[in-house]
Amino acid sequence: MRAPACGQRSFSRAYGDVELVTRSDPASWRGSLRLLHLGVLQVASEETDAVEVVRTMRDTAADGRMHLFARLQLEGTALVFQDGRRARLRPGSLVFYDAGRPFSVVLPEAQRARVLMVPRPLLRLGEAELRRITAKVVDDTPDRPAALLLPLLDGLVREIDAVAPAAREGLARAVADLLAALAADRSTGTEAAGAGPSAATGQAAMLDRIKATIDARLAEPELSPGVLAAEHGISLRYLHKLFQEQGTTVGGWIRRRRLEACRAELARPSGADRTIAAVAARWGFASPTHFSHAFRKAYGVSPAQFREQRPSG
Repeated sequence: MRAPACGQRSFSRAYGDVELVTRSDPASWRGSLRLLHLGVLQVASEETDAVEVVRTMRDTAADGRMHLFARLQLEGTALVFQDGRRARLRPGSLVFYDAGRPFSVVLPEAQRARVLMVPRPLLRLGEAELRRITAKVVDDTPDRPAALLLPLLDGLVREIDAVAPAAREGLARAVADLLAALAADRSTGTEAAGAGPSAATGQAAMLDRIKATIDARLAEPELSPGVLAAEHGISLRYLHKLFQEQGTTVGGWIRRRRLEACRAELARPSGADRTIAAVAARWGFASPTHFSHAFRKAYGVSPAQFREQRPSG
C-alpha cells in the first residue's frame, strides 16, 4: 500500500521520483522529511515509521536525476538494495546509492537518518568505481580510514544545522570532501582489488532484493515475473532460475507471501469487520474464489473456518 500522498510528495521532491510502500494502514503511517539546500550539497533529515522507498527504472528515466545519496543511519535499521547487492545499516553506519539507477531502501522499523545528496563529479570517481561502492556498508571498522572519517562527517552534518547561514557553504564543501574520501576508500576495498564477490553471493543478494520488492508490492494484482524482471534489470530466464534453485517458482513465492499476509490479517481481532473478500483483495488476490481455494490448499481449512477458530480477545 502506498504511504499518504503528502509523504509521497515530500520524498519525491527530495529524492526524485520514488514510491513509498507501507504494509501498515496508510492513515496511521507517520513520516517527516526536512530538506536543507547548501549549494553543492543537499541534506535531508528523515524520520519515519516502517516503509519501503522504491525508485524504478521508469522513475529514473522520468526525472533524470544523477546525484549520489549517502545515507547516514542515526536510529533504527535500514536495508539498501542496488546493483544486485544488499547493505544492512545499523546506527552509525553509512551507505552510498545512486539516483541514476533503480534502488530500494527497506526501513523495517521506526527510524531516523540523514541522507546527503551530492553531485557525482564531486566524488572524483569514474563510472565503474561509482558502481563498485553502491549498497556496501561503510562503518567504523578499526584500521580503516572510515573509523576516523565517519565521526567527523557526523559532527559536520550536525554543525550545519547550528551555524549561521553564511558559514554553511564552507561546511557543505567540507562534507562533500569527506564523502569523496569515504567513497575513494570504499572503492579500493577487497572487492575492487580483485577479490570480487562470488557468483553465489551476487545471486543471493539479487534474490533478497527481489523478495523485498515482492513483499512491498503484494497488494498489486498485476505483480508478475515480467514486472519483477524489468524492475531489477534481469532476464525472465534468470529470474526463474533464481527461484528454481530455491525449490520454488516466482509465482509460487508470490502466492505464498500473499497467503501468509492474508492469514496474519485474518488472525487479528482488529480485522474482524473486514470481509474475507476485502482481505483477499487487499493482498493482491483478484478472485475471492481463487483465494479461498488456495488458502484451503495451503492451510487445510477455508478462510472463514480459520477466522472462526481464531482465539477470542
